[in-house]
Amino acid sequence: MIPELGHVSLILAFCLAIVLSVVPLLGTYVNDDRMVVSARPLAWGQFFFLVISFSALAWSFVHDDFSVAYVANNSNSALPAIYKFSAVWGSHEGSLLLWALILAGWTFAVSLFSRNLPADMLARVLSVMGIVSVGFLSFMLFTSNPFDRFLPEFPLDGRDLNPLLQDFGLIVHPPLLYMGYVGFSVAFAFAIAALLSGKLDAAWARWSRPWTNIAWAFLTAGITLGSWWAYYELGWGGWWFWDPVENASFMPWLVGAALVHSLAATEKRGVFKSWTVLLAIFAFSLSLLGTFLVRSGVLVSVHAFATDPARGQFILALLAVTIGGSFILYALRAPAVSGQSKFSLISRESMLLLNNIMLTTASIMILVGTLAPLLFDALDLGKISVGPPYFNKLFNPIIGLMVLFMAMGPFSRWKDTSASFLASKLWLPAVLSLSAGILFPFLYSGEFNLSIFMGATLTSWLIVSTIKNLWQKTDVAAGRVQGFARLNKGYYGMVVAHLGVAVCLMGVVMVSNSQVERDLKMGPGDKFEVGRYSFELEQIRQLRGPNYLADEAILNVFLDGEPYKTLTPEKRHYLVQDSVMTEAAIDAGLFRDLYVAMGEPLGEDVWAIRIHYKPFVRWLWLGGLMMAMGGLLGALDKRYRRQSKVLVQQEVIA
Repeated sequence: MIPELGHVSLILAFCLAIVLSVVPLLGTYVNDDRMVVSARPLAWGQFFFLVISFSALAWSFVHDDFSVAYVANNSNSALPAIYKFSAVWGSHEGSLLLWALILAGWTFAVSLFSRNLPADMLARVLSVMGIVSVGFLSFMLFTSNPFDRFLPEFPLDGRDLNPLLQDFGLIVHPPLLYMGYVGFSVAFAFAIAALLSGKLDAAWARWSRPWTNIAWAFLTAGITLGSWWAYYELGWGGWWFWDPVENASFMPWLVGAALVHSLAATEKRGVFKSWTVLLAIFAFSLSLLGTFLVRSGVLVSVHAFATDPARGQFILALLAVTIGGSFILYALRAPAVSGQSKFSLISRESMLLLNNIMLTTASIMILVGTLAPLLFDALDLGKISVGPPYFNKLFNPIIGLMVLFMAMGPFSRWKDTSASFLASKLWLPAVLSLSAGILFPFLYSGEFNLSIFMGATLTSWLIVSTIKNLWQKTDVAAGRVQGFARLNKGYYGMVVAHLGVAVCLMGVVMVSNSQVERDLKMGPGDKFEVGRYSFELEQIRQLRGPNYLADEAILNVFLDGEPYKTLTPEKRHYLVQDSVMTEAAIDAGLFRDLYVAMGEPLGEDVWAIRIHYKPFVRWLWLGGLMMAMGGLLGALDKRYRRQSKVLVQQEVIA
């Protein structure tokens, strides 16, 4: 009965999404206030029924209702309760329901927290989001229904959740990632609504900006946690592999970062209007492309869900309609409503434009590298492989150049900045960063390393210049403490995000150039040394978990000859799915990780053991979380709410 309730609620949400996509939008053209104001209750109703539908599926998992095919294929009675709940989005159908719920949640949030928007603008925004909901709900109902039954006969127990997903990472990573993916639909909806209204002014940018910041922050947190999850769960010790599905989340993140900066220029100076709209369309289109790659079956990846070509064709059609319709509307409307504003070669506008160009170029480079193997295969041109060497050689110089200019942006002025003014502000950070870049390799390892020198120089350049800019802005007559209090959250968000980029960059440089990796054959009593650390295998013992058997290695770690710690990596055999998983043992630290994983058995009590020494690897994820915090801080700036009220009042007076 509960699954049927969930299915009916899904159908009702689909019906409300259809009405939401048509009635309020039509009302803006026929000037019918009743149709326009219906947008809010329709958005609330859609969200309400999707909450019921999602809750019904969660109930089916928690209560082991194996008559539901999706539950039987992705759960088991021996599965721990916390993983039964996270298994709701552990495969294709349930993750799609989570996607639809989050989309309805964003729609509900916009309807609730945008009371200062003109009614017609809000109606257009919610209708566009309703159109997107129609696409995904129809995809779910017609090809991917999570409530399909195994009737009249159903299995007594389930096939179990994929062992890779029986982890804390599944609980937090997909919801955060989807919050970012789907969140870009808000920026997309505002952009399309602005095109439909013919008003590409500063108002739509200001309304869209906090929502875009929040979506980008969630996507940043989701990617960061996904990298951390892969690092400790897959057993290979890596944090990024340029996997096509990893790239599918990274591309909208890059374009989203460009959109965040472009919206600032559009709001403050009225520049880049058409370009900002285009970035909003690109960001959401790349999110849809990621959905296609994960669910179409065209990729073989640990991240991919579906292998049904019919589903891929449906998403491809949805992608074509959404992107195609958006670009047609853009081509028709953008040239007529775009404006021009003059600014010099050295100005804040130029810095933001340069930032946009580099981020977009990096995204296009990744898009080409990700799709090229698929296109070659589809056109029978042979099989090609595009791996980390391609991405690293093209991506690293772009990001290095971008960091170089990031420090200049906060010091530059709107419209025009003299070169002498910038030089006077930046000569000290330049001297300090070069000095730090030269000294750091010698202090760390006793020898010069070009890559570490460049990374330390760029990191120091961004950190010192950001701190100097913060110090300069608080240097007011009222006193420095009062100066800190006077700065807005948007500025502090920029500071935290830029410092996060620097911290993340330092982690990437150090772990890529100074890590030590050893694959060893070890039995009880064997020792191995890595720098100041030595590892001794004491014994191999057997364990039993709730739904698996495991071999566990006991490794005693010594620091400078003294006992330091015991690490216990495992090799787990999950019984239901008859699969083997690696559980690494990690001694985490701010400046290094000791990482130990078990490979394959090589004889009686003799195993392949992988030992890694990873310097500064935690800085990767610390920097990512700082960037996410910066995005959220920027969204909390009260100026957006206050200025929105002023704009509405001005529009009413006009």
